[in-house]
Amino acid sequence: MASLDQVADGIYRIATFAPRGNATFNQFLIEDEHPTLVHAGTRQDYEAVKRAIASVLEPSRLEYVVVLQFEGDEFGAMDQFATDAAGAVVVCGPVAARAFLHQLGYAGAIREVQDGDMLDLGSHKLRFLETPHVHAWDSIMAFEESTRSLFSGDLFVQPGDQPAIVREDLSREMCQWLRDLGVFAAEGPVRRVLDRLEGLAPSIVHPMHGGSLTADVLPVYVRALRTEPLAFNGKLFGRTVPS
Repeated sequence: MASLDQVADGIYRIATFAPRGNATFNQFLIEDEHPTLVHAGTRQDYEAVKRAIASVLEPSRLEYVVVLQFEGDEFGAMDQFATDAAGAVVVCGPVAARAFLHQLGYAGAIREVQDGDMLDLGSHKLRFLETPHVHAWDSIMAFEESTRSLFSGDLFVQPGDQPAIVREDLSREMCQWLRDLGVFAAEGPVRRVLDRLEGLAPSIVHPMHGGSLTADVLPVYVRALRTEPLAFNGKLFGRTVPS
């Protein structure tokens, strides 16, 4: 079952908790002249996500699905969305488009965006940032200008079944979880991106897993990412990989 909560003006978080992974898997619906979904989600969650969307707007009206990186929880349900929302365009970065979607023969429409490109949804406008290796090679992020919302992908994630808005300090749990999962190969790319993100001064950050972080708590998460170890330390999903 997927929950639905409004987390900013015209922006809704759709969250499905997976006990096995101890994490929520989030999509973000932007209700506007050109309805948009950030993250397609997994194939197994599709029907629950579709029902959540339907409580706000007819899913067939979706015009864009923004894929911040090519993974199963970002793109897994895209074929299903392409069937039920036949006009939906996948919006992704250049690496995802060229190295994955075109090569795999994805038949739907693709809009490739580069750093600084803008997508006008009506009252909302998404500006894209290329953020390679945070955490994937093809990673991008999106900044919504009117609400000052940052869609950060797998940066600022928190483990557990978190509420829609998180105001507590889970930064150490975040860093430990990232290490246990083996998500980031190195701290360097993350810390370089943090400089750009702080310059944006987001009012709220919407990560792929966990709750959205408000501006008052965000600095403690930024500080942890700058100072705590978070890179791969020989573990993948908590299992030590022989060296």
